[in-house]
Amino acid sequence: MHIPDGFCSLPVCIGTAALSLGALGVSISQTMKQSNTKKSSSIIPATAAGVVFSAQMLNFPVGAGTSGHFLGALAMAAIFGPCRAYLIMLAVLAVQAFAFADGGITALGANLFNMGVIGGFVGYGVLRGVMHFLPRGRKSYLTAVGIASWSSVILASIACSIELALSGTFQLSLALPAMTGTHALIGLGEALITCAIVGAVSYSRPDLLPDWSGVDKFTTTNKPSTVWPVALIGLGLAFFMAAVLSPFASSSPDGLERVAEDMGIMDRVRELWTMSPLPDYSVTSISDSAISTGIAGVLGVIITLAVCYAINKLINIRFAN
Repeated sequence: MHIPDGFCSLPVCIGTAALSLGALGVSISQTMKQSNTKKSSSIIPATAAGVVFSAQMLNFPVGAGTSGHFLGALAMAAIFGPCRAYLIMLAVLAVQAFAFADGGITALGANLFNMGVIGGFVGYGVLRGVMHFLPRGRKSYLTAVGIASWSSVILASIACSIELALSGTFQLSLALPAMTGTHALIGLGEALITCAIVGAVSYSRPDLLPDWSGVDKFTTTNKPSTVWPVALIGLGLAFFMAAVLSPFASSSPDGLERVAEDMGIMDRVRELWTMSPLPDYSVTSISDSAISTGIAGVLGVIITLAVCYAINKLINIRFAN
């Protein structure tokens, strides 16, 4: 669902950038107020960003020559809350746009709004709303997470459709059914992946989940004393997906690209940023596509880790002072 340059008009780019900057201010402010060990750790959110980055490389087929990929905002919000999740999505989307030419530079505000604000903040609201009607506990929380993650993809696709319609890129009456129909299928994959991630966390480190989830926490006698086991597992997963699995991802266009191709508007794509060192997730000096993609993925995980770690470290230092 990464909007490229050329699809959004200048007013839409400015408007969504302003909204995304507002969300960034709120996220930084609220994150500074979180003082417990889980929230103040920089390595865990950075590891999560690496996992989201690598998981987004794994396009999965959804039929009719279309693929989808993990969004991840709701998964991060279900674990860290929407503010920390937004900072994670900022790191991922910025690295994708500047280092890999995946998503436009002028459309970065729109992509952040769709995947970070709608997918994260609004999806988190859906999660809290669904949990209001369910009993507290792990099964209920995972049920709510599945519903909210599917909804986050649908809502993000609706927001994307409206932005492109306001930009004059296509007619809303034609694009909205196509976008929501395609992303309804992609959302099922999102729900499965999100439930798997949050479910694994609920069993291995339930202390990372919010108190209102109702998931049983560790007692004072068996609570882990360090975050490094979780970080190392997450890092291993991120590098494995990027290096080993990414070359086997579906090459079919994703939901937005498929709709754009069907409507004949792909000629509107503009390449405004030509300095991406790893364009299209490849190392241009390596001819073997699988090796090229794998190395690019590993480098992307490292860059994303560094960017997200720096963001969280700066916030934590500011809080400590």
